Amino acid sequence: MVVAEEEISMPKSTSAAPNLSPNTAGDAPRSPDIIVVGAGSAGAVIAARASEDPNRQVLLLEAGPDYPDLAQTPFDLVNSHNNSYRDHDWGFTFQPTANQEQFFPRGRVTGGSSAVNTTIALRGVPEDYDEWADAGNPLWAWDKVLPAFCRLERDLDYGAAVYHGDAGPISIRRYPHEELLPAHQAFLQSSADLGYAQCDDANAPDSSGAGAHPMNKLGRLRVSTAVGYLAPARIRPNLQIQADTTVQRLLFKQGRCVGVEVLAPNGKVEQYFAKLVVVSAGALLSPTLLMRSGIGPKAQLEQHGIDLVADAPGVGQNLSDHPALSVVCSVRDSNLIDFDSPIIQTILRYTGEGSSKRNDLQIEQLSFVGRRSDTPSFGLAAVLEYQYGRGELTLRSADPLAPPIVENHFCEDERDLAALVGCYKDTLAFAQQSPLADMIAEVRYPKRAFELTDEDIADLCRKYSGSGYHPCGTAKMGPAGDAMAVVNEQGCCHFADGLVVADASIMPSVPRANTNLTCIMIGEQVGEWLRCNPSYYGL
Repeated sequence: MVVAEEEISMPKSTSAAPNLSPNTAGDAPRSPDIIVVGAGSAGAVIAARASEDPNRQVLLLEAGPDYPDLAQTPFDLVNSHNNSYRDHDWGFTFQPTANQEQFFPRGRVTGGSSAVNTTIALRGVPEDYDEWADAGNPLWAWDKVLPAFCRLERDLDYGAAVYHGDAGPISIRRYPHEELLPAHQAFLQSSADLGYAQCDDANAPDSSGAGAHPMNKLGRLRVSTAVGYLAPARIRPNLQIQADTTVQRLLFKQGRCVGVEVLAPNGKVEQYFAKLVVVSAGALLSPTLLMRSGIGPKAQLEQHGIDLVADAPGVGQNLSDHPALSVVCSVRDSNLIDFDSPIIQTILRYTGEGSSKRNDLQIEQLSFVGRRSDTPSFGLAAVLEYQYGRGELTLRSADPLAPPIVENHFCEDERDLAALVGCYKDTLAFAQQSPLADMIAEVRYPKRAFELTDEDIADLCRKYSGSGYHPCGTAKMGPAGDAMAVVNEQGCCHFADGLVVADASIMPSVPRANTNLTCIMIGEQVGEWLRCNPSYYGL
């Protein structure tokens, strides 16, 4: 739908419709039905699924670059053995606790963070999604999301199981024992000797214990949503992928979102119009875009001189993540540390003492930590998977290119603090348990590790907890009666028609898992609803 520019209270554009060069056969959509903002873990899936309807024109906008030829894809995006930290990153920082500021990697490329991450493919536990349903989102109960999890995956180990899929776009496998690095083999043996259960499939609904990570990788290749979803969809003439395009704000007319204002690849500010805009820019940039566009807490928008479209107090609030703190161990044999090997292969998921939340804790063996020039060391990460506390995201300024301010407030909730302290003590026990302990020359961090009291560990958690890099919840879904809800359970914005948000930002709480697979599942859900039930969205 093309709307006359003078009817919209935004800066005039240089053109009234996309001026696009098609990257597939056929003409680019001059007036798309759907604009998807962000080609990441959810957005790429939504664009791919929605464009399966040949009569639906879809325009996918990505701020970063696009690599349509896998053979020409840069090595940092191919290399699933380690994250890509700098070359395709937004350069964000955040405050996990009050006394520190850290680098916060987020993917800026087609595939988003799925193209730069560790390729951990965990689903979470059924209780995560049933809690979302209990919060007023029944379409996200476990029995409703399981088909989407199955649809997205090609599980090479357990594809025949009723709770798995064997024909989806995302290939998943686990390292067999003979492919595990010596430290990971030792981790699993020490785990068994400490009394933890063995877990062959961490994505089985009732599973817990230690085993090989399910991972969306094939050898070294990272199977991102750019690889799994966009690569086969590019041939469709009704799907246009436009990279190097920064969406500066959403456009509204009489309470309806009618398009987007972008900084286009040609360096000009342009306006693109559509029947529906789907924002899938991630848990940091989706709420930032909403606020820059006038949907957010009134006082904050007024502070930055942004015209109010709707007072939405929940935008940027409810930030949920996984607080973590590592034990760093130097090794007796430097040959154990190889920075070209997989950074992670195994995991222990378990329930903390006295906890009512199953699998609320996680311990992971990190193959290497630090820089190549440092003392050769590996890490043991203690991770809190069920978080009670919440952080917030606020605007730094009205500048459309300014990064947000991200404050996590880790371990300020005493329940989170107590749980992470317990997990850290359990993690330290691995450094004293053979055969893993036999590989360790010294525990480099924390100092005096085995002399620390609970209060000493609590102080470390309060000061130095870091992030699992799994932000979510900043535009949470919920019924209209929930004052802090931003969208309904189908992703439709409560404050404007024609606007959908679908990514990690709509999660009411962080699942007990790395969020990679859950974000893809959200894309599957919303993408299928757009394809099969477009009337949900006024299409």
